[in-house]
Amino acid sequence: MIFAMTKEQYIKITEPLRSNQERAKRVTSLNHMLTALVFCVYPLYLFMLFTDKNPWLWRAILVPAVSFVGLSVVRKIINAPRPYEKFDMPPVLEKDTKGKSFPSRHVFSVFIIAMTIFYEHPGAGVLLGIIGLLLGIVRVLVGVHEPKDIIVGALAGIVCGIVGYYVI
Repeated sequence: MIFAMTKEQYIKITEPLRSNQERAKRVTSLNHMLTALVFCVYPLYLFMLFTDKNPWLWRAILVPAVSFVGLSVVRKIINAPRPYEKFDMPPVLEKDTKGKSFPSRHVFSVFIIAMTIFYEHPGAGVLLGIIGLLLGIVRVLVGVHEPKDIIVGALAGIVCGIVGYYVI
């Protein structure tokens, strides 16, 4: 499969963090900070829409919510193993979730939120997309996702945003 990771690649990608606890701690902290940043921005954006009595509020709630549920169902059906399960090696980021690796819901969420904000604030949406790319790279480096999980998660967020905000 395209972008599928081998055990050798998994070891090569995660080894720089496995061999240096301080570096691993910094990258793991970056994972948490980027995730927290985006998940603080979204409710603040919704609050801004609410206080402005912006009619966009309902769409900004419903499109991500429906998309998130849909992606979660797909993930559960596919139930792809995580790299640390496939290769029987612990991830750098402490995680014991089994399956549900494909596609990445963290990255999907960042991209659907980026698309939501992009509709009215393109610059902020692009910035969130860049944060999403960085988060995707970090999630591969810490061994909890393969590149294909990240790529499909990002594309799913973008497609759901295009359909939800520009097509429907």
